Amino acid sequence: MSTQAKTGDQQAPSRRDVWRMFDRIAPRYDLLNHLLSLNRDKSWRKRMGGLLPDGRDLAVLDLASGTGDQLLALHESGRVAFGVGLDMAAEMLAVGIKKIETGGLTGRLAMVRGDASAIPFADCTFDAVSITFGIRNLVDVRAGLAEMFRVLKPGGRALILEFSLPGNGFLRRMYLLYFRHILPRLGAVISGDSEAYRYLNRTVETFPYGEEFCALMRETGFGNVAAHPVTFGIATIYRGDRP
Repeated sequence: MSTQAKTGDQQAPSRRDVWRMFDRIAPRYDLLNHLLSLNRDKSWRKRMGGLLPDGRDLAVLDLASGTGDQLLALHESGRVAFGVGLDMAAEMLAVGIKKIETGGLTGRLAMVRGDASAIPFADCTFDAVSITFGIRNLVDVRAGLAEMFRVLKPGGRALILEFSLPGNGFLRRMYLLYFRHILPRLGAVISGDSEAYRYLNRTVETFPYGEEFCALMRETGFGNVAAHPVTFGIATIYRGDRP
């Protein structure tokens, strides 16, 4: 499938369809990420915090923030003065807000309803912008990357964590077997929404990854673009700086 098809084809679900789907699975979303990542997502999020740009007292924005786990992981790096999590799924935001309140972080972190494809912040606002397991769900990935670039300060950094496919042929076959046949059944049992899990499987299989995604970042204007595969390549952390 071409990059163009993978980053904005006409058969993709609408923004509203995606938001509603995530609202439906919000109570079990954290468990879903553990299942998708074979319980490695916590360490990946922590590694994202280690890739923040130099400096302290950083202002960070986490897009498609969901229940706030990535925003909290960035804060745990000890270098974030203020952070905002942005998401359109109200039920997901409610879970994230509760986590922030429970952690006593209301003055330092906030959750805001908004669209990652039309970020409601001014140009050059943030030192870092992250998105974890969310870029593949955007209807127009290029527009999302352009928005990330826009709200970054010069010298700011984009950090993107997304599922990918292992390079090793055997591991790839085993992972696809898990994604196609085991995960949808687990999802149906846990959440009662097997279609949501089939959708997530399809997006992982068709989304560009590795050098193909790095090329999209460079086309947007990012410099120092790099891809860091994690856990045998079942996910990749992408980094790019705004010149």
